[in-house]
Amino acid sequence: MRADSALTGQTAVVTGVCGRLGQVWTKALLRAGADVLGLDLREPEGPVAKELSACGDEESRRFVFHRADVTDRAGLRDALGHCLDVLDAPTVLVNNAGIDQPPSAESGSWTFENVPDERSAAVLDVNAAGVLRTCQVFGSDMAGRGRGSVINIGSMYGTVAPDPRFYDHIELTPPFLKPPAYGMSKAGVAALTRYLAVLWGPSGVRVNTLAPGGVLGGQDAAFREKFAARVPMGRMAEEEDLTGPLLFLASDMSRYVTGTELTVDGGFVCW
Repeated sequence: MRADSALTGQTAVVTGVCGRLGQVWTKALLRAGADVLGLDLREPEGPVAKELSACGDEESRRFVFHRADVTDRAGLRDALGHCLDVLDAPTVLVNNAGIDQPPSAESGSWTFENVPDERSAAVLDVNAAGVLRTCQVFGSDMAGRGRGSVINIGSMYGTVAPDPRFYDHIELTPPFLKPPAYGMSKAGVAALTRYLAVLWGPSGVRVNTLAPGGVLGGQDAAFREKFAARVPMGRMAEEEDLTGPLLFLASDMSRYVTGTELTVDGGFVCW
């Protein structure tokens, strides 16, 4: 099966489409032949819009945006109706929407005991409960039709703890602390994946987690150096490292794979 035609005739839904990885998943799905409904709180504009249209005219015509919030189940139902009206019944769902906190002096910091409840609640509501809601709406529709692949975007931090030494060069008082709710949420996503794989297996819907490691982006040089030294392959992930695993899970190339967590981290969790 050719990767550039593996999803021809299928309809994919990507949540958090305006986020950095949302754009990566969307472009990969379009290039593999799928029509894509992108969901986000904000409409694509500026560099984001340019990225989402970078596949070419034909691919751009197969991309449809719809404003939706993963914390609002009624809005997700409206998005499903829009998908059915303008594209077709969804066969691929990429649960990508999420909240994270980048390691920088501008992002603020707290000691563990003082992390505000509202910040933890927001992370859990979007990253974990948001995936649950979206699966309830779109995944249940797939199960009712007897076909589909759900890909929940997790993280290696659902399996291992962040290393505080990655951030000790950042001048903050108190020192930068990766939000504890982030790893909680991603571990919950992996548990939901297994639950739904059992529930929907007889209905022809596969459910898997794709868990990236650190992805090269806007990190400072010291962080990149320390992180890469901790990875057996000696570098952070690049966008191209993620698209193959996504298309594998989305397509019939993985037709007997469900309930698993595919970690794409260069070997980070090996030691």
